[in-house]
Amino acid sequence: MAIRATEDFFRYHKVPLESLHLPNKLCRAEREIINDVPYYMFRVSKERYLTCGGKSIKKNSTHFFYSLSVNSEAEVTGNIIRDSLVKMDFTCIYPYVRTVSLPFPVFPVSSEMVMHVDEMEATIQMMLYLDQNFTKAYTTTPTIELRDKVYVEVSVTEPEDYFLVQVDECWATQSPQPNFTEGLVHSLIRRGCVDDHTVSFISADKDKPARNGQSPTVRYSFDMFRFTSEPHELYLHCTVQLCELDDHKSCTPNCNSVSKREAVEAGPSQGLLSYGPIRIEMPDKPQTSILTTVVLPVAGVWMLGFFLTILVAVAKAGSRRIARTEEH
Repeated sequence: MAIRATEDFFRYHKVPLESLHLPNKLCRAEREIINDVPYYMFRVSKERYLTCGGKSIKKNSTHFFYSLSVNSEAEVTGNIIRDSLVKMDFTCIYPYVRTVSLPFPVFPVSSEMVMHVDEMEATIQMMLYLDQNFTKAYTTTPTIELRDKVYVEVSVTEPEDYFLVQVDECWATQSPQPNFTEGLVHSLIRRGCVDDHTVSFISADKDKPARNGQSPTVRYSFDMFRFTSEPHELYLHCTVQLCELDDHKSCTPNCNSVSKREAVEAGPSQGLLSYGPIRIEMPDKPQTSILTTVVLPVAGVWMLGFFLTILVAVAKAGSRRIARTEEH
């Protein structure tokens, strides 16, 4: 917070700079010139707000309220005081909820969410990478060709090495809304198991087999596809489940048991991540070759001319034969 008043105000009331302070007398004013105008200024950081005598922060459903008062110390001469005492109360009000907008669209290059597990918070992130080494993530909206591999990583970024993560469901939609019912939907992972034959889990630790739910990071790939109708872009959604490091059983999907898979239900340690859009690079329309645009039409004209010439020659020969016959 910054509190200021013009120097002229204090001079008029004969209040010197040295006598000004906040409720805590250690928090003193300073003289500062702004646009050629001298001010007496207090600057209070967030950490010093309460120390300098700020009132407890109040808030309602819409705003925060910060309150401080500026006081002056009277100069005592003998047993009398001649100067005025100054007390100025300042209140700063800030909106609790703000709405901001940008004049251009923003496309995320990662998806992040915070999950609450008991009394802890965990940050989960989903990103797309350019190759199977997962060393370089997309920094702009991905544009991927059909049948190319799409490399997805879901990981717990904070706290590190505290939770196991299992990807329960992953599906693609034409809408950024994961439960939008009017567009097309394609399932990739269902109840922790592969639901698209091109999906493959990739081990984040080369010394361990690739399994879902066995580490704080899950990696998998699938072959790029497109929906039968436009737009030629898709959004990827995944629900994830967190487990404690020693709770491998809860985080290990049993893909060989139908009954086990059907019994899985969403719990308090589950969350949803969405990523997109992912654009499909469509092949260009085949260009018409010079053979079909130039050679074949010209050849057709020559062939037609050739046949017309033969036809005219035959017609003339027939006419002469008829004329000779009539003469005889």
